[in-house]
Amino acid sequence: MGDFELTGVATGAAIALFMPMCQFKKANIIVDFFTAKASEATTAQLDRLGALFMTAAFALLAWRTYLGGMNAWVSQSGSMMLGFPEWIVYAAMTPPLALSAAIALTQALMGEKFTNSEGSSA
Repeated sequence: MGDFELTGVATGAAIALFMPMCQFKKANIIVDFFTAKASEATTAQLDRLGALFMTAAFALLAWRTYLGGMNAWVSQSGSMMLGFPEWIVYAAMTPPLALSAAIALTQALMGEKFTNSEGSSA
């Protein structure tokens, strides 16, 4: 009883915890149908623009997750069956989302200089 709650908590935290590595390795899903014939310079500029959008998205998620965690802490809310404190999940999710925003911002500013591609190191 309550195992569904623990699965949801662990899944939510795991997704957020893997985001920095995913962003660092540029392992996000990219639709390159429109840029397949574009020059390498154009593709690099679009990648930097995309990283800037990812910065905004991760920063927004980190901010709102932090506020949600603070609200859960103040209200001492917990899961329905087990009463598992919700603030713990928010506390686990906020730092990796903020780190993902910092990585995306660095990629937007530095471009290919800050990349971990296959066979090379950053």
